Amino acid sequence: MKVSRDLHRASNFACCSSQKTHHIFWLGTLVKACAITNTCLSWLVKRILGIACIGLVWQFAALLIASPDFPTCLAVLQSIYFHLSEGDMAANLLITLNRVFISFIISMVLGVLLGVVMGTHSRVNKLADSALIIALNIPALVTILLCYIWLGLVESAAIAAVILNKVPTVVVMIREGARVVDQDLLAVAKVYRLSPKTTFFRVFLPQLYPYIMASARSGLSLIWKIVLVVELLGRSDGVGFALNTQFQFFDISGILAYTCAFISIILCIEALIFRPLDTWIARGVAHD
Repeated sequence: MKVSRDLHRASNFACCSSQKTHHIFWLGTLVKACAITNTCLSWLVKRILGIACIGLVWQFAALLIASPDFPTCLAVLQSIYFHLSEGDMAANLLITLNRVFISFIISMVLGVLLGVVMGTHSRVNKLADSALIIALNIPALVTILLCYIWLGLVESAAIAAVILNKVPTVVVMIREGARVVDQDLLAVAKVYRLSPKTTFFRVFLPQLYPYIMASARSGLSLIWKIVLVVELLGRSDGVGFALNTQFQFFDISGILAYTCAFISIILCIEALIFRPLDTWIARGVAHD
């Protein structure tokens, strides 16, 4: 009878301990999520205040200049509202964002893979270094024109032109990161007989996170600019095509409206995706 009571107490104690551990885990996860959210919100508030200050300076400068070639901030905001409500701005923004997203994902995957290979294998790096330098210095306009000539005025040609322009810059940044990976940590992983998969994902890759995030941020800013040129030269939709149309009508307010709208989207992507991801990665690396 006594043994039965002891077993019952032990089981109750184990159950309570398990419940406490479960609650502590979810509480810690909630605290981390709140911290990341607060960091992102504070960053977003600061950016909004900064943009508001730029808008005020812009408005006063336009009033002082009083030229039709330099519209006021309010005129640009009215143009944004007009193109969103009665024009094709929303559709063009979605089309351009789709091209940017596809080009960005493919460029990052290829760039990271090639950069890691070149950074960890000296022979491959020596063989491919000249080709990489050539790819870095070919003008984006030349690549776009050649893709349209070789592949035709199709969507695949536009995406290929953007990827060919972006991949070399990602390769360079990731290659430099792979070169400075701490070899002592890799030696420790080898001593502890970690599997190649575990060594790569738990020891090697975390050291590349800063370089990956830097190449992603710079890549996003570069890719959407190249996408606009691609759309301007050979597509019948998207923000680049719309900017070309506004230019033909000398609509400066429309040009600035599309520019501000797309920049606003990029700032939202930075606040909602890159900042939380950066914070989460930093916390994960510090925890490891």
